[in-house]
Amino acid sequence: MSAKTQHNNILLAVLGFTIVVFIVGLIGFFTLGKDDEVQEGQIDVSEYRVSSKLPGRIVELRVKEGDYVHVGDTLAILEVPEMDAQKKVAEATGAATKAMQDLTDAGSRKEAVDAAAQLVAQQKAAEEIARKTYQRMQNLYNEGVTTGQKRDEALAAYKATQAQVQAAESQLAIAREGARTQEKQIAAHNTQAAESAVGVIKGLLKETVQIAQVEGEVSEIYPKVGELVGMGSPIMSISMMDDMWGTFNIREDKLHGLRNGDTFTAFVPAFNKDLKMKVYSIKDEGSYAVWKATKTTGQYDLKTFEVKARPINKWDGLRPGMSLIIKK
Repeated sequence: MSAKTQHNNILLAVLGFTIVVFIVGLIGFFTLGKDDEVQEGQIDVSEYRVSSKLPGRIVELRVKEGDYVHVGDTLAILEVPEMDAQKKVAEATGAATKAMQDLTDAGSRKEAVDAAAQLVAQQKAAEEIARKTYQRMQNLYNEGVTTGQKRDEALAAYKATQAQVQAAESQLAIAREGARTQEKQIAAHNTQAAESAVGVIKGLLKETVQIAQVEGEVSEIYPKVGELVGMGSPIMSISMMDDMWGTFNIREDKLHGLRNGDTFTAFVPAFNKDLKMKVYSIKDEGSYAVWKATKTTGQYDLKTFEVKARPINKWDGLRPGMSLIIKK
């Protein structure tokens, strides 16, 4: 091969390498160097958590995940035997105090005194039962078989019966001595207090039947039938499908002057359509959020802001978790 041919081959190789570098540079400029400023978010929804004021056992679930419920629908039924027992005690106490009020108003007759004495005997018998129940619960608690709450409930019932014995004995003394005006007022107040106690327990027992307070879709049910739930523990969550919005985490240099009340168009991949949205909240994510450090280049730190926007028009089929894309 002549020297001239070798020289030409070298020139062709250099020229080819130069062309390849040029092409690669163009590709990098039009792809890597191009910033489409794509912002991605998702659909969120308000959730209502159903919970009970009382600890109890789930005996029935009237709905399942995915069901749409309306205000007033029955969701779940709980069983709280202790409250049923306390209701009976309160009702019995209310009846007893009402009877004593009637006796006090009627005056001190032999029948009234005898009835008051019988009531004292009944209350003492109830006190003895409550005392034994509390003692058994205390022993079980000491052995680690039952909870402190059960022990405390038995103690409260025992103390209540003690108070009822004292009240009955006071009423017996009144019946024997003859009621005065002030004593009649006391009897009336005792009756009113007993009726209020019954009302409170009945109000609490309403918590055993959980009723829907909002309209929406049952998104998750936590306990199974037969499981115990604690006081205030969530039983299920209801997604309020009429209260949806989109959430975007946008770096501050990408906000471009976005303000509350501004509208924009977001692309919904699930429907392959655009959605008109209106901004209603812009909040700093705080120092814990993702931020871009640029101080090493002599500039500044860029924080991230949470931007929330609601769809301008109702869109059937839109669900929590669906992606939203903003392109500028």
